[in-house]
Amino acid sequence: MKKILVLVVAGLIFASIAPLAVAWATLPAMLSPDSVATGAAPAPPAGSSGPDPARVPAFVLGLYRSAAATCPGLSWTVLAAIGTVESDNGQSTLPGVHSGANEAGAEGPMQFEPSTFAMYDEPLPPGGTAPPSPYDPTDAVYAAARMLCADGAGSPLSLGQAIFDYNHSAAYVAQVLSLARSYGYGGT
Repeated sequence: MKKILVLVVAGLIFASIAPLAVAWATLPAMLSPDSVATGAAPAPPAGSSGPDPARVPAFVLGLYRSAAATCPGLSWTVLAAIGTVESDNGQSTLPGVHSGANEAGAEGPMQFEPSTFAMYDEPLPPGGTAPPSPYDPTDAVYAAARMLCADGAGSPLSLGQAIFDYNHSAAYVAQVLSLARSYGYGGT
């Protein structure tokens, strides 16, 4: 009976870790050494147009770039991918993006839980609101960069884990990394 229980537990652990391991294994292909040094991801594969860069408002794109620069090694494309997944870069009309909270309690364009936002909302970024607000794009993007940086996103070896810490889903990690790669043609 003990052996069966151990096998079941081991199987459950493997099943929950395997997708994350796959996402981490693809990380070198998604973010080259050049991307770590310059803050840009590599160009998308031949024949791939990637997402339409016009879908990222210029103001928000500037925020992703300036906030990423506060964390050595963090590519702006990772912030852009998270912002795209979470709220279509603040353009979504879903609950919690501009006011209130979604069904999980997340708020703002980067979809922070209130307690998590409070941990990373300072120092007040240039152009941020006082007091900081998860609904303010400047405050939210800089808080996301701080959180990712604190969780190791500045290193390609821990980027996948940092994204997983942002949203506890291996599928989310894979989606963000894939989207970050496709944004790579946008430069630094």
